[in-house]
Amino acid sequence: MGVEVRPMPASTLARVMIAGPAGKIETDVNDPGEPRSGIALIAHPNPLQGGAKDNKVVTTLAKTFFALGHLVARPNFRGVGASEGEHDEGRGETEDLLAVADHLKRQYGGLPLVLAGFSFGGFVQSRVAERMKVECLVLVGPAVGRFPTGAVPPGTLVIHGEHDDVVPLASVLDWARPQNLPVVVVPGGGHFFHGRLNLLSDIVLRHFQR
Repeated sequence: MGVEVRPMPASTLARVMIAGPAGKIETDVNDPGEPRSGIALIAHPNPLQGGAKDNKVVTTLAKTFFALGHLVARPNFRGVGASEGEHDEGRGETEDLLAVADHLKRQYGGLPLVLAGFSFGGFVQSRVAERMKVECLVLVGPAVGRFPTGAVPPGTLVIHGEHDDVVPLASVLDWARPQNLPVVVVPGGGHFFHGRLNLLSDIVLRHFQR
């Protein structure tokens, strides 16, 4: 039996300010309560192009992980919303996510950590995954070619739209091929998965329910 993805109840939401290397990091945390199955830290797309924690792909991922029983955290990168600091092309953003992850792990103990990122957020999460132990890395519409995304851990879930006009599918396949890394292609999907968000959610659910 599958997990039904419903809106996250407002009663589960806390907006917290977490200390980071450039100042406070505005973070939305949705807590399903005990028993939690893990922590999902989700990163948004490029802030220079309007990316923020309320992006629809990010919130779709948040609802999906919440339905799986994860505590879900969606920070705003530095310089976005109430987060302090200035955009740093992924370098400072990596340090910020490490600070948020450390905060969550201290507060909620030894729960397994999932990192998920959309576009630029996936680039940043790939850098975070190099520096800490994670249960799984989920990259949606990864911005390979636009940002210097290196190799990622085996078992990383990569999801990309067939007709992505921001990051061509061919670029993602060229990046994934030397790693023997499977790529889940969403038929007819663009970079922002218009009309395909339910399918995106289903792909993530199936991956974590295996």
